[in-house]
Amino acid sequence: MISIQVYFNTVLFVYLRNANYYNSLSFVGDKNIQMADNSSSDGVPSDSLEAAKNASNKEKLTDQVMQNPQVLAALQERLENVSHTPSSYIETLPKAVKRRINALKQLQVKCAHIEAKFYEEVHDLERKYAALYQPLFDKRREFITGDVEPTDAESEWHSENEEEDKLAGDVKNKVVIAEKEAATAEEPNPKGIPEFWFTIFRNVDMLSELVQEYDEPILKHLQDIKVKFSDPGQPMSFVLEFHFEPNDYFTNSVLTKTYKMKSEPDKADPFSFEGPEIVDCDGCTIDWKKGKNVTVKTIKKKQKHKGRGTVRTITKQVPNDSFFNFFSPLKASGDGESLDEDSEFTLASDFEIGHFFRERIVPRAVLYFTGEAIEDDDNFEEGEEGEEEDLEGDEEGEEDEDAEINPKV
Repeated sequence: MISIQVYFNTVLFVYLRNANYYNSLSFVGDKNIQMADNSSSDGVPSDSLEAAKNASNKEKLTDQVMQNPQVLAALQERLENVSHTPSSYIETLPKAVKRRINALKQLQVKCAHIEAKFYEEVHDLERKYAALYQPLFDKRREFITGDVEPTDAESEWHSENEEEDKLAGDVKNKVVIAEKEAATAEEPNPKGIPEFWFTIFRNVDMLSELVQEYDEPILKHLQDIKVKFSDPGQPMSFVLEFHFEPNDYFTNSVLTKTYKMKSEPDKADPFSFEGPEIVDCDGCTIDWKKGKNVTVKTIKKKQKHKGRGTVRTITKQVPNDSFFNFFSPLKASGDGESLDEDSEFTLASDFEIGHFFRERIVPRAVLYFTGEAIEDDDNFEEGEEGEEEDLEGDEEGEEDEDAEINPKV
């Protein structure tokens, strides 16, 4: 517990001011001062008399206030609040203890730098295993595009409701086997899995919010998305590659987005380090075919000549909302310049989308196509909310129990 002497004067002054108690006490003080003046001798120096008066006045004032229960209650409440504040507690420690705490902080900074090295090695492992994943992702692309047809063994999959489906199928087969054969003969057999990646864009809210209606026919030409990690010895980064089949909109076969990362503690705030973070990104130039650029729109504007009064119509291109603005990102602030709040939000959203492509969409594409991964994400979020509700319920229960124990109103 912090000593009462540390906060007595401050709390005393606040109380006196708020409670309008000051005037009455100052009247007592003035009376004491006057009595001291009358009893003083002419031979005593005025400085000594003044000091004696102040000391006597302060002592009596303190005694009177400390006998007031309201002042004591306010003082105790203030001390209890302060005692629960970590920073205030640290301020009361002896200098020798503070010195040792500073030494602990030095050790914590060294721990942060070791943690940064750990994440650098994690990045190396990601690069290593990305090379092991890639043959599987290449085969995935071949199945999606229809360049390769999977074998019966590769197509076999056991669902959770397999037994029920099998029983129901046996019953139906006895009745409609002829109809099934006819339907199979007439059933269309498109190449590969049509609109695979476009369907993922529609299924995932984070991506569908970026897609405009005029983006959709372009995204239907998207054949693959790849993640490439930076080479050993190079600054930490990753590249998203969007592979398109030939189309009527642009000549690029691949559109890229590079995300630059940082994995080292900030010199100004080393304790905020929690692992690698995206700090900047670069897009690419899209070579749009004539009249096909969906990132801009043409507007017509009338202008009136000031002198002659004639009116002419001019056309002007202005930015247009589109997913393909994703490849023309904002640049992170540099040279000490700061972005406005909207720009910071846009950049943070861009970083989040890039990270989501890398960590979720590309590795688990088929599950986002079927919606299974989205259901898993929703269940996880609902589980977190359920836990919060349970905790709140427990707290309410504790309050009810306290009310039963202490039924004072």
